[in-house]
Amino acid sequence: MSEILKHKNVWIKVLFFITIVFLSTLFFIGLWYIIDGGQSIESLKLMQLMQTFGTFLLPCFIYAAFVDNKPLCFLHLDKKIGWKGSLIVVFLMFVAMPCINMLAWLNGKLVLPDFLADIEQIMKSQEENARILTEQFLKADNFAVFLYNIFLMALLPAISEEVLFRGTLQSFFITKKNSNQNVAIWVVAIIFSTIHFQFYGFIPRMLMGALFGYILLWSGSLWLPILAHFTNNALAVVIYYICAENNWNTEFIDSLGTENTLFIGIISLLLTITIIYFLKGFLLNKNK
Repeated sequence: MSEILKHKNVWIKVLFFITIVFLSTLFFIGLWYIIDGGQSIESLKLMQLMQTFGTFLLPCFIYAAFVDNKPLCFLHLDKKIGWKGSLIVVFLMFVAMPCINMLAWLNGKLVLPDFLADIEQIMKSQEENARILTEQFLKADNFAVFLYNIFLMALLPAISEEVLFRGTLQSFFITKKNSNQNVAIWVVAIIFSTIHFQFYGFIPRMLMGALFGYILLWSGSLWLPILAHFTNNALAVVIYYICAENNWNTEFIDSLGTENTLFIGIISLLLTITIIYFLKGFLLNKNK
């Protein structure tokens, strides 16, 4: 079945991919409903596990197998990454934390026009519900649950979302080698942020999506964006767990870089831009 779709029209490929996603999602949600189908946090975690695998990960590998006789190569998963590039990416995500907080804080200050007030209220309600559910997901009574949270909320999303957005969707918008990469990166970044359905985190998430896209472009390996994505998610899980274990308030970490500590956010932004510039040069020189 390899390369059956390789030379087909892009819209045929898109339609085929959407069909796979729909059928796979339907199957795994149905399977979850048969196995459990409850409303407890444990059940919802199982649903997220199966939905992430069925909606994001599996369809991409099926699609890649129909487009290329080397699916891992098509998804940019065949290229190894060095420890230096990995270290820079991890350091970048640590440094960017206050900057991300600052951008989310500024994003949260956006106000829709009066005629969209009802929609704005719905979005705020959805944001609050998502925040409450996330906190419930993050709760860990023991170290085993903490490790499961790392897998479910950091590792699995990092792999599956990068395989979907950067590994697969980005290819739909690139028709030739070295053509319209910038358009592809930003279109996918917008889709990546939109699909999370969190308006008040749209800007920082879109910028992170673009960053992940450029890291793939510069390195040629999807493993570096996966590492960056994992680091960002894992930081939230680890910080929440440490704070919960020591009865510390997480609000200070979440607000670092905003309001009274805005100068930290600005410094973080400048350092983040500098590290990205250095990372770009390092990765491009390495691939010469």
